[in-house]
This record gives sequence, C-alpha cells and structure tokens, in this order.
Amino acid sequence: MRFASFTWVIPAMLAGILGAGGASAQALDKVSFGTNWVAEAEHGGFYQALADGTYRKYGLDVTILPGGPNANNRMLLPVGKIDFYMSANTLQGFDAVEQNVPTISVAAMFQKDPQVFIAHPDQGIDTFQDLKKLTLFVSKEGVATYYQWLKADFGFRDDQVKPYTFNPQPFLADKKSAMQGYVTSEPFAVEHEGKFKPKIFLLADEGFSSYSTLIETRRDLVASKPDLVQRFVDASIIGWYNYLYGNNAAANALIKTQNAEMTDELLAYSVAKMKEYGIVDSGSALTLGIGAMTDARMKDFFDKMVRAGVVKSGLDYRKSYTLQFVDKKVGLELRPKQ
Repeated sequence: MRFASFTWVIPAMLAGILGAGGASAQALDKVSFGTNWVAEAEHGGFYQALADGTYRKYGLDVTILPGGPNANNRMLLPVGKIDFYMSANTLQGFDAVEQNVPTISVAAMFQKDPQVFIAHPDQGIDTFQDLKKLTLFVSKEGVATYYQWLKADFGFRDDQVKPYTFNPQPFLADKKSAMQGYVTSEPFAVEHEGKFKPKIFLLADEGFSSYSTLIETRRDLVASKPDLVQRFVDASIIGWYNYLYGNNAAANALIKTQNAEMTDELLAYSVAKMKEYGIVDSGSALTLGIGAMTDARMKDFFDKMVRAGVVKSGLDYRKSYTLQFVDKKVGLELRPKQ
C-alpha cells in the first residue's frame, strides 16, 4: 500500500552562510533530491537531516522533491534536473547499466528490501515454503523481478499468481491467499481493515539480497564534485541515525506537512518495523555504518538474478555502484549502546 498525496517541493528550511564540517565559512551548495514516493517514514532519515539542520551543517541547501503517482523523479536525474535520486532497489541500478543510463548508486540506506508477503493467521502458513499452498497477489513489477527468484530458488509457480492492484480487499476476502507489501505499511493497513494481525514473511530474510532506498547520482557529478557527493551521503547517514534513535518529531512534522494522509500512528508503526526487522541498521551497517554496501553482497544478488533470468549474465553490474562514499563508519557513535 502506498498513500497518495500532494507532491509539491519542500524548500530547505534555512539558507545562509555556514561552514561544513569545521571548514571555513562558505555559501551553501544547492542540492536537489528526488524521492520515489510521497513523504513517509521510509524516507524519514532524509527529512530528519533537512529538519534538524544536518544538511546545513554539511554545507548543503537541500530541496526534497517527493515522488508519487504523478511524478517520475528517476527520469529527472540523468538529464540533470536533480542531483540525487532515491532508488527503490539494486535492480534499478542494474537496469541503468543495461540501458547505458549514466547514473550510479553511491549508498544503500536500507540493508534489507522491505518487500514481504502477508498471509492470514490460523491457516497453517507457518513457514515461507507454506506460501506455495496459497494464491498470491503480486504486482506486474513483482512478477518480473522477485517472483522470478521465488520460482528459481523455491519452486513457486506462475499459476499461483493473481494481479495485485494495491488494494487489500481481495486478500482480506480470501483466507487461502497472501499478498505482497512493505513490512512498514501493508500489515498496518491489514490490521486496521481486517481486524487481525497477519503472518509476515520478509523476502530479505529468505535470501532476497537486494539493497533498497539507494542514493543514486550521475557519474559526472561523482567525477566533478566528489566532495559534494560525500557530504550529501554523510549527512543523510547522520539523518537516518537521528531519525531512528533520536528525536524525530520535526522530521515527522515535515512529512505530515507534505503528505496530508500520513498519521502519527502509521509513522510510529513504520519506524518500529524498520527497527524490528533491521531494515536500515543490520548486516554490514552494524560495523560499517548505515548506507553500507559491499562487493560480495552485490555479487550475491547479481548471481541470484542471473539464475532467475531477471538480468543477463554478461551485464557488468559493477558499473552500477561505487563504494567510494560509504563503509566509513560515519555515525556509528549515534547508535544506542546495547
């Protein structure tokens, strides 16, 4: 489920003369960042960095352009209309290489893709393999991507699939079904509309090793302004630590200002699920910092997608990302000690 709303531009809250990282005072660098959906908790770290002044501290005057059903921010990046874009998953980077689009991923804010299947309780669906007994509501994009992996690695079948239209009603009406969703939103909708707690199966925990919520930019920006890219990545990482573990009231207020359908209850639910499932801060991020990427993880996911027939084996997937700006342990001190 995704929540439709307004898609106006969010201006940076202040502009002025500030220094970055202790450097001498300088004019703020104007930066535009396009998200892939309307404002929500899943974008919270970026709004946090804007709302609490972190971007300004790093010498950046950031404008966030929300996505949504009537926006296509991804197309604005390669033509130079925006500087950074929030990519949904690793596959979009692979696609950019295949299509010779001059963009590159510079950080992965989600270690786990939040994609899940949601099933009814008390139907004997106790393991991931049990989902093969059910009708599955899957979107067209899902069928073309992760469902091919499910077929290749788990033996799921095409005849199980019915179209998912981002409406939970068909799932609610059929107890012998499961539907796709994001762990941070669709279970919330099911609990409210269906009045029950669904079974949740996170694909990432079953081996779907795509990164999610990646920061993409253009190759020419990496080459010509690496310091600007580094500052945007670092400030966004700090924003995510503060959003998850600090006072995120200002960020949530900004999100609600830009998305009239967002509620405090859903924001709190989404943050709690991101923590519970380790969506942002798990795996390599625990030692390398939020935003971490590794060559081994990229190869693992590429090999799985080749095996599933989603990408071609000859694709030079290494061109889709760079580790130049991540894995520097930025912000680790902001994680609460266990």
